[in-house]
Amino acid sequence: MTTADPLVVIATARSWLGTPYHDQASLRGVGCDCLGLARGVWREVVGNEPFPIPPYSRDWGETGPREVLAEGARAMMIEIPPAETPRGALVLFRMAPRAIAKHVGILTEPDRFIHAYERLGVVEEVLTPIWRRRIAFAFLFPNP
Repeated sequence: MTTADPLVVIATARSWLGTPYHDQASLRGVGCDCLGLARGVWREVVGNEPFPIPPYSRDWGETGPREVLAEGARAMMIEIPPAETPRGALVLFRMAPRAIAKHVGILTEPDRFIHAYERLGVVEEVLTPIWRRRIAFAFLFPNP
């Protein structure tokens, strides 16, 4: 499987900047959450989503035996080591110790990323050391 052009992924993600936050939505300019942003970028870069996304909780501290988000990404994307994450990669964040990874973003620069955040919507911000150490998984978008 080859990878999508990271510049296309980044340009697509940036086209979502300013989209308001809306839980479990995925409509550019209308509303999305972090997963909805990733789904929207997927649709624009790769094509139709391969399977429907079931409802999910907003609890970033949720624990459990399965990394459901990572398993879903692994089924359709190219997994890479988080330490080797390039521009254009999708990153999954573990927001609390022992919690499952429940937040996603897209790296735009080695030190910047785009994500959807409650009250702020889709924003691009600095990948601070606090954010960086929370990266649990990383994936590349496939070439369509």
